[in-house]
Amino acid sequence: MGEKYGKGHHAVLNKGEENETEIFGYQTEGCRKTLCIAGYVFSCGLLPLVFYWRPAWSVWANCIPCTLREADVILLRTTDEFQIYSRKKVTWISLSSLNGLVSLTPDHPLIADEDYVINRAILRPDLKVRCIQVQKIRYVWNNSEEQFQKVGCLEDGFTAAKIHLKFGSGLTREEQEIRRLICGPNAIDVEITPIWKLFIKEVLNPFYVFQLFSVCLWFSEDYKEYAVAIIIMSIISITLTVYDLREQSIKLHRLVESHNSILVTVCRRKAGIQEIESRYLVPGDLLSLSGNKMQLPCDAVLIEGGCVVNESMLTGESIPVIKTALPKVGDTVPWKLCDQEDYKRHVLFCGTEVIQTKAAVSGTVRAVVLQTGFNTAKGDLVRSILYPKPMNFQLYRDAVRFLLCLIGTATIGMVYTICVYVLSGEPAEDVVKKALDMITIAVPPALPAALTTGIIYAQRRLKKNGIFCISPQRINICGQLNLVCFDKTGTLTKDGLDIWGVVPSDRNGFQEVHSFTSGSALPWSPLCGAMASCHSLIFLDGTIQGDPLDVKMFEATNWEIENSGIDFHVRGVPAQAMIVKPSQAACQIPVGGIAILHQFPFSSALQRMSVIVQELEGDRMAFMKGAPERVVSFCQPDTVPSNFASELQNYTMQGFRVIGLAYKRLEINHHITALSREEVESNLMFLGLLILENRLKEETKPVLEELTSAHIRTAMVTGDNLQTAVTVARKSGMIAESLRVILIEANEAEGSSPASVTWTLLEDRKRCGYRNQDSYINIGEDVSRPRGEEGSYHFAMTGKSYQVISQHFSSLLPKILMNATVFARMSPGQKSSLVEEFQKLDYFVGMCGDGANDCGALKMAHAGISLSEQEASVASPFTSKTPNIECVPHLIKEGRAALVTSFCMFKYMALYSMIQYVGVLLLYWKTNSLSNYQFLFQDLAITTLIGITMSLNGAYPKLVPYRPPGRLVSPPLLLSVLLNVLFSLVMHMLGFILVRKEPWYSATDFFSACSLPKGNISRTTASPMISGKVGPDSFMSYENTTIWFLGTINCIIVALVFSKGKPFRQPIYTNYTFVIVLVIQMGVCIFLLFANIPGLYQRMDLVCTPTLWRVYLVIMLAVNLILSLVVEKVIIENRALWLFIKRSFGFQSKSQYRKWQSVVASDPTWPPLNQTSYSDRLQSASGVSYSNPVFESHEEIP
Repeated sequence: MGEKYGKGHHAVLNKGEENETEIFGYQTEGCRKTLCIAGYVFSCGLLPLVFYWRPAWSVWANCIPCTLREADVILLRTTDEFQIYSRKKVTWISLSSLNGLVSLTPDHPLIADEDYVINRAILRPDLKVRCIQVQKIRYVWNNSEEQFQKVGCLEDGFTAAKIHLKFGSGLTREEQEIRRLICGPNAIDVEITPIWKLFIKEVLNPFYVFQLFSVCLWFSEDYKEYAVAIIIMSIISITLTVYDLREQSIKLHRLVESHNSILVTVCRRKAGIQEIESRYLVPGDLLSLSGNKMQLPCDAVLIEGGCVVNESMLTGESIPVIKTALPKVGDTVPWKLCDQEDYKRHVLFCGTEVIQTKAAVSGTVRAVVLQTGFNTAKGDLVRSILYPKPMNFQLYRDAVRFLLCLIGTATIGMVYTICVYVLSGEPAEDVVKKALDMITIAVPPALPAALTTGIIYAQRRLKKNGIFCISPQRINICGQLNLVCFDKTGTLTKDGLDIWGVVPSDRNGFQEVHSFTSGSALPWSPLCGAMASCHSLIFLDGTIQGDPLDVKMFEATNWEIENSGIDFHVRGVPAQAMIVKPSQAACQIPVGGIAILHQFPFSSALQRMSVIVQELEGDRMAFMKGAPERVVSFCQPDTVPSNFASELQNYTMQGFRVIGLAYKRLEINHHITALSREEVESNLMFLGLLILENRLKEETKPVLEELTSAHIRTAMVTGDNLQTAVTVARKSGMIAESLRVILIEANEAEGSSPASVTWTLLEDRKRCGYRNQDSYINIGEDVSRPRGEEGSYHFAMTGKSYQVISQHFSSLLPKILMNATVFARMSPGQKSSLVEEFQKLDYFVGMCGDGANDCGALKMAHAGISLSEQEASVASPFTSKTPNIECVPHLIKEGRAALVTSFCMFKYMALYSMIQYVGVLLLYWKTNSLSNYQFLFQDLAITTLIGITMSLNGAYPKLVPYRPPGRLVSPPLLLSVLLNVLFSLVMHMLGFILVRKEPWYSATDFFSACSLPKGNISRTTASPMISGKVGPDSFMSYENTTIWFLGTINCIIVALVFSKGKPFRQPIYTNYTFVIVLVIQMGVCIFLLFANIPGLYQRMDLVCTPTLWRVYLVIMLAVNLILSLVVEKVIIENRALWLFIKRSFGFQSKSQYRKWQSVVASDPTWPPLNQTSYSDRLQSASGVSYSNPVFESHEEIP
């Protein structure tokens, strides 16, 4: 489309990002708009309804294509597989509204400065800005670059020095006012959607519009009883949907409402310090942070001082993170690239909590606002909840095709009806009504209500199990899940680690384990000093806060922590230093306390941390803790026990987390700032091993075993470190003890070296040295390749490796994902990306987590299950009140039951429609039909009751190792429907033809067949159907009675045949209500068939037939029942037969993961153990290509 009208007509917003969107420029044309308005009137509102469903048609009808510069309407189209269109009106922001506050002219210095996007967006001399708002983000038209650009964030192109220079003194009032007007308020506003809006949006759903059409038609034909019933069912369905949406809206509003009312202190150039509401902040404002706790209302970069921040909203771990000021260096490169370390250590993210500030020399802590409103980290989370990616589920696409087929069938019936009745000379009004009736017969208006009923029952059963659902349509999708990703901490395991013991060391070897479970305190030694001081804990509000590992380690020593006061004076110890002291509960310790002078913080890349400490009135020392293999590499060899490797192997094999400890004494005369990290971390003495365990929840292992036995794949996606993740995967049974784990390490390109990926076997059963190794994991020497059964190995990798592979080794990614089980150190963005990659391989992905850092993945997954009631529960379709993963198999079972129920209802409603359709068409041949009461009995007394009760079957308690079919157009289902339609057609035609050949048949005398006196039954009908005709056009006829009895009882038979039980639902006999309803319905029908009650027959427009003919009808119905049951049981539900047919015809699965499994199984060189591949070699490699164009994530866990 863009090429047709030139480059200026088309552009791409957010190129390469997840929300990438194409935009097209259009200009409203008066003539077209006038014609459309006329169309609105003459179509009686149908045209605007169509335009509501298809916004692109509205734009094409009202507007003409033009360049984006000239456009007053923008048409947007997503670049994903759904290609969803939406329209946006171009609006203007006038700076003249600021004239009362700021004296602005086109040549004003602030407006003339071309450094900022907002200044390049100002149209001179009018001082106006063109903008559009897409998914809560504002985009302004950049006049110089001829494109729409995002505002509400500071440009990434600024250097660190320029940020200090331009924003280090704050903005002037004029700058602030201009930015506020153009960027909008710093608010994450989520309005509670009014009930009337939700109601109208739901009512305008095509299903309900069709129901409205049907109801109006029925009222015009005096068929008001069923019309009222449909209205009641629709109102109940709409009300429940609106209630769910309203509750979700309220929940999200409450989550973000406190964000917009935070008081902050800003520094104004020329105006000094001011306190304002956070909604008035703009990018470039200078925040002054006090020592009080506060929630960050925006994203900001720290330029002065330091902070300790709780980033649990981003990482899921309530671990204080130290933030440092952005250095002033770097005049040539953007500030995000000037620092060798991750730039995020300078950034304070919106929604995180500042728990402590550390003032600079000037006595202040200051930060420059980077992003505001929905551009922030929290805003992005909320947007992902407000605008989720559409769910691509085959069932719903097939449902549309199913309805189109029914509409096609109805069209044939309409043509047939028109031909028959026109040739019969019927009035035009009657012909139209009867033709329209064919639509309501062939396309059942009760279908949406019937499907909703099944989902409501499933939702109610889930609620009884403590699982709450805010997106009921996702329940069906749960029935197709074949891969479930789990967060680790708080999901598979209990929160945090527990200290199991410590293994002291001396030059002779390891000593006996000191266990803390006995309650005995650790006696004083350098080892005790290391545990008491080598950490990054802080003391705030009377509590110790920090990494759970550090907290557990410190608490095991029975020491206390405090901050020294201003009047504290100890030689070599500065004031305000952190002091740790033995408590009264500790053993007799000769040390009065230890002052922590300096920290070298933990880095996942370095795998260690160190501190410089000083005993009060004593020696100065350095302590180190970290990965045992890394720690011993800094120790004097003679201090490391000879059996170090075997001892370490012993504990890691048992699933313990092992930390190494070491120390050395320092000269007290040296100034600590003069000591480099390299000097401190050398020639250390090994102290011993700290043993910790990450305990599984009791429910974890049985649930994972249940999922595995059901052939549902499981994976771990965690922000924790790799060693712990692999250990937990083994202990939980996610990775069997007999299978091997292959570590995949990928590195970014550096200089002339291309990006690389290395494959290393993690060997847990062989002894190994303590050379420099990865993340506490022992890397074995065995280079043999794990061959044999498919899936006899598992891949493990970190988020950093996943990111590199995604960007540089995209052709390898699908092969890796086939056996990748452990993903550690994954950021929220990487978790979401991983879920999407699995979905691209046609997996149905479930995600179970409990933290805010899981929100994106929970929303992205086909079924997100939150074990928390905080942010994650808002993003997740499902929330479990029970904080363990037992909810996962419950949900899958209910999903499978709901999916099968949906298929049952689709099949039943299709057969019910076709039974009525065939019967009515046969009667139309004789210009007859069913009466209102006959229709009402079938529609209300039979079908509606069946629709309400058929879905009551509960889920089968056992997960079988295969899933129910996920498609309506699958061969078994289509064959089932077609054969039953054929049986019904044959039976109806047989009855229609045979009754006319009976000797007692008469086309005019309806009382000749029975011995009843003719006077007992009136020759006029009551309540004529549709046409309202009487006398010769009466509904009473032998054909009518025969067709009605066959059709009505056949509806009951079909319900019995299609109501599935095992292996996905409870057997039919457990659904007592349904069984009772069927028995009563069948009893009533048989009673009517043999009753011979004149008044009842007259009311129902039935005629009396000989008893033998009634027996013939029962025989025909019995044969139909037997045939249907045999076909359903022997053919349709015969899984072995269909598998045999697939093999015989060489059927190949279309699922991408099946194809890649075949590729992996047939590749003798896979996996490439103990090898390193480089990206330049890989790009030219032959084979199946694979790419993820929407992947864009630069997030890492610091």
